[in-house]
Amino acid sequence: MTDRLLTVEQAAERLGTGVRFPRRLIEERRIEFVKIGRHVRIPERVIDAFITASTIRPARRHLRGVA
Repeated sequence: MTDRLLTVEQAAERLGTGVRFPRRLIEERRIEFVKIGRHVRIPERVIDAFITASTIRPARRHLRGVA
């Protein structure tokens, strides 16, 4: 595996949140993580995939009555 492993703090910074949010994602098993002894690491690709999966695309609107 050549994926960079992020600390919880680095993952939180990447997500633009506090550390409680990625810790909750880990606790609820909503994201994949790696345990190395007592240390928890999150693969960078997992954060990228979480962001992609959480991205909401704008609804396409049709303008009526526009010439």
